[in-house]
Amino acid sequence: MQSWSQVFVPQLALTAPTPQVYDSASQDLIALPVDRPGNVYVCGITPYDATHMGHAATYVAFDTLIRIWRAAGVAVNFTQNITDVDDPLIERAIATSRDWRDIAQEQVELFRQDMQALRVIPPQNYIGVVESMSLIENAVAKLVAQGTAYYVDQDIYYDVNDTELIGKISHLTEAEMFEVFGQRGGDPQRPGKRHALDPMLWRARAGADPYWPSELGEGRPGWHIECSAIATHFLSEQIDVQGGGSDLKFPHHEMSAAHAESLTGKSPFAKTYMHAGMVSLDGQKMSKSLGNLVFVSKLRAAGTDPMTIRLAILAHHYRSDWEWFDTELAAANERLALWRAAFDMTTGAASVSNELVAALANDLDTPTALQVVDQWATATIAGAADEGTTEMKTAIDALLGIV
Repeated sequence: MQSWSQVFVPQLALTAPTPQVYDSASQDLIALPVDRPGNVYVCGITPYDATHMGHAATYVAFDTLIRIWRAAGVAVNFTQNITDVDDPLIERAIATSRDWRDIAQEQVELFRQDMQALRVIPPQNYIGVVESMSLIENAVAKLVAQGTAYYVDQDIYYDVNDTELIGKISHLTEAEMFEVFGQRGGDPQRPGKRHALDPMLWRARAGADPYWPSELGEGRPGWHIECSAIATHFLSEQIDVQGGGSDLKFPHHEMSAAHAESLTGKSPFAKTYMHAGMVSLDGQKMSKSLGNLVFVSKLRAAGTDPMTIRLAILAHHYRSDWEWFDTELAAANERLALWRAAFDMTTGAASVSNELVAALANDLDTPTALQVVDQWATATIAGAADEGTTEMKTAIDALLGIV
């Protein structure tokens, strides 16, 4: 799958401190490694209704992670998938009388354009499920061979008795897991399963559903196994960060990590599980089912500067849940105008680049980072100057992605 074009990131004149980020599993701050290359796997979109503000907030958050990690001197290998065949996409195709492949292709291209506009650094590996079918089939076959997976009729399920991860990332009670599992693609009531929370690995061909020929039987993958297969193939058997929105903690991240650990025999799959908060509109989480979505492409088409959208997102801490209001753009516009006015000054306030990197190294504290830049810009415009603006402008570009 083709990614979007590379984003230019200028070289900083300083080295950032070791970044610390919040790990959902341990519920504590974890220091990322800085003595070797790092790797991060971020779950991508199911390509329909892209790119809404919830998507954008998640990918800007992990873009900020990659920027500060690289500023600490680390070469980061970033991999992201695209779930380009799945139930919601197929349901949308049926509802609109369109081919699911056409919808996926159209929406992936729209997502690429939005990410490019928002100056999100592209992944080295941008991988679709359809192009990864052999990887996924091999992973499922291995789980079947070792007894960790089993058939119910023609479908194949993963046995959660093979893992101790369930509940360890999400910290949900069993009752909560049953409820959420059913809401997010699971089938806890299906007869014949060993455990109600066992997730499907391979869905047998049925009706007009898309399917692929396979030694497993004609069918297509379940949701979670795709990330296990892609991540372990393109990164390694153990990774530094598994990331995505907080709604992926359970079942997706717990199940995909469990699959990976069963496949490799190594634990933990990820040293850190990072999650971005949810964005709401009119008091409810933005979701495709509710249709309460704010789209990056529509804002751009209306003339909104993508840097304004990015600043509106960065004004909120990545882990916080927040609500989108039209005033978000107005405030971000004012901030962008202030910064750009300072960029145009021939001299600037004393460099505060160290304060900027310190804020971001502290669990991606973008609200504090933005305040640091606000203060710098205000002082620069007021004439409290003793050095040029070049260093700070470079830091803002490199770390916050704002130009």
